[in-house]
Amino acid sequence: MNILPVKSDYQTLIYEFRGYKVMLDYDLASLYGVETKRLKEQVRRNISRFPGDFMFEINQDEFTFLRSQIATSKRGGTRYFPMAFTEQGVAMLSSVLNSEKAIQVNIEIMRAFANYRALLLESKEFRKELRVLDEKIDQIFKFLLKRIDALSQKPPDNPRKTIGFRINHKEQ
Repeated sequence: MNILPVKSDYQTLIYEFRGYKVMLDYDLASLYGVETKRLKEQVRRNISRFPGDFMFEINQDEFTFLRSQIATSKRGGTRYFPMAFTEQGVAMLSSVLNSEKAIQVNIEIMRAFANYRALLLESKEFRKELRVLDEKIDQIFKFLLKRIDALSQKPPDNPRKTIGFRINHKEQ
């Protein structure tokens, strides 16, 4: 039984490898309702449609990192490392798989990638605004610390003249 993630959950299937936002072959196979083996088969038959910036196989180090992130066991599993598909690679998959379900799922995946990009963009703008605000706060604190240091300095050695009336007790 295949359980598909809710449309909004597609974003949780997007990983980052080698500077690319990607989805993995077994997640895509599950979404398309095909076996991972069949998906890989179709990709290999049409390999010219999948240049390195559309699809690549994950290496041993990346696979080890991935396994630690999604907490899969070392027993069982696959003999081959997963294929990682960029947004363009996922779009190309719909032409290779040629099914109505593949087209519909692809549309939702493209939306998930677009939402992911929008979130990253908002995040970058937010971090930039925070940096500017942080710099302003730093300037204010530096100014305040200088003022506090100046006030806490030892008063000058010259005694101040007192202001007001003085009563001379000796004259009385």
